[in-house]
Amino acid sequence: MKVKTFLGLAAGKSAHFILRRLGRGSTYPGSLALKFDKDILDTIAKDYEIVVVTGTNGKTLTTALTVGILKEAFGEVVTNPSGANMITGIVSTFLTAKKAKSGKKIAVLEIDEASLPKITKYITPSLFVFTNIFRDQMDRYGEIYTTYQMILDGAANAPQATILANGDSPLFHSKEVVNPVKYYGFDTEKQKPHLAHYNTEGILCPNCQNILKYQLNTYANLGDYICEDCGFHRPDLDYKLTELTKISNTSSEFIIDGQAYKINVGGLYNIYNALAAVSVAEFFGVTPEQIKAGFDKSRAVFGRQETFQIGNKSCTLVLIKNPVGASQALDMIRLAPYPFTLSVLLNANYADGIDTSWIWDANFESILEMNIPQIFAGGVRYSEIARRLRVTGYEETKITEAPLLTDIMKLIEKQDCEHAYILATYTAMLEFREILASRHAVGKEMI
Repeated sequence: MKVKTFLGLAAGKSAHFILRRLGRGSTYPGSLALKFDKDILDTIAKDYEIVVVTGTNGKTLTTALTVGILKEAFGEVVTNPSGANMITGIVSTFLTAKKAKSGKKIAVLEIDEASLPKITKYITPSLFVFTNIFRDQMDRYGEIYTTYQMILDGAANAPQATILANGDSPLFHSKEVVNPVKYYGFDTEKQKPHLAHYNTEGILCPNCQNILKYQLNTYANLGDYICEDCGFHRPDLDYKLTELTKISNTSSEFIIDGQAYKINVGGLYNIYNALAAVSVAEFFGVTPEQIKAGFDKSRAVFGRQETFQIGNKSCTLVLIKNPVGASQALDMIRLAPYPFTLSVLLNANYADGIDTSWIWDANFESILEMNIPQIFAGGVRYSEIARRLRVTGYEETKITEAPLLTDIMKLIEKQDCEHAYILATYTAMLEFREILASRHAVGKEMI
């Protein structure tokens, strides 16, 4: 082992030990180790069977569900549960990895789309999982086609690795790739080909640029698509969801490849995450019984339908970060069979994306169809989200603006309604969780 690698390992592990004793999680150990040896990941990730999960939405929950299943089958699995998905977080993850009793070294890693080409220079994945690509943080990623190229560049660094892609996304079938590819998707009841919603992107045929039509459109640009001009169509699916049995705001039941499954999170969009996890499991030969056991132990993670109490109020925290994700979160909470207050926390820090214009493309108008007695608008851009909510036609006198998240907490604590949903952008979610953790309402997430 090179001296610089040894020093990097020592510094990173020491930093992690100290931070752990202080009850803090951080990507600092990885950052420190990289200062000693910029190639340290090449050493510490060696000999692992690695699954990489990337895409715009669903990375964290797909990773968590996959980890839960593979733990049932193989024991200890290395992962980054808090979504520290850039190179400092990945290095920190491997620095703190525990040895598996089975001897099989497996890692399931959520990796940021823009970071993927850099990280795959040092790790050798066996499998890439592509969840979806939607417009998100234009200042960081650019258009969806730019984001997709970043992902392809990352996968091309490991050409022997199989890509397991969401076949319902036209983008993932738009280019020839060097990797072997398998597809998962929905194969439920078809209809006569029709257009997607008018406020949908990524629906141009990559061959002739005409607008795609859908025989099945689950949401946004996902589904069984076809170009009636040139014949471009969805690829054959290797892993299929054939029936949606039940969807609620807290759980979902469905059938994949002839097996019935249930997950303990709600909403249609999370079924795609479960389908991706089952596809990974089948790829590795995991049995349906082990998959079901993994799902039974699954829980909402790190702001993705995470539940807790504020006073005597039952609350659910949901991350939102782009128009498609926010609209799907709103569709999910609409399934709640009880009234609830809605808090929307909007920040515009670098990790959120500094351009907040996306809120005008999210379907906040759907709140008019819900039983919401009060709305609280918070975060750095509280006035912007309050304006967006007023424009929906929701009664202005029932909207309270509160820039401080501690004030949002107090408003929820004092509300008459028993239930509360909190939709928050990334850094607002982190800040809100810190407040909750200080009150022991949630646990601290640490690498």
